Amino acid sequence: MATTTNSATRTIDASVDNVYDLLTNPQRHAETDHSGMVVSADQAERFQAVGDTFTMNMTKEDGDYQTRNEVFALQENKVVGWKNLENTTAGVEVGAKWLYELEPEGPDATRVKLTYDRSEIASDKVRSMSESFDDDFLETSLDALAAAVSGA
Repeated sequence: MATTTNSATRTIDASVDNVYDLLTNPQRHAETDHSGMVVSADQAERFQAVGDTFTMNMTKEDGDYQTRNEVFALQENKVVGWKNLENTTAGVEVGAKWLYELEPEGPDATRVKLTYDRSEIASDKVRSMSESFDDDFLETSLDALAAAVSGA
């Protein structure tokens, strides 16, 4: 059976509150995406609670699309997670989860673990596409997060 989760961990040279601030602001999510798929936030406010929803403008080789997402984990300066519920443009349920776990390592460093969970993806086509989000992809995503939070 194929792996249903992938993860990567790294220490980022930024305070935990700065990392949390960036991750809870969907307007900045494109800065953390090295793949170029995340274009911008469409309907998105800063995350306040589990159950908040937001819409992202996305792109891939076969065109632009939007996703509807829902926050499933949120604990200040500790955890930020959202589930990609649907590609609303194509009317396709997705089910992928992105989870960031934050642990301060002093006043100006944060250990961040990023987990991508595809266990709730029902569509074989979507699951197959999601397999490109492997450990290496997640490591590069954390590099992009580090650059974004440092202002590089």
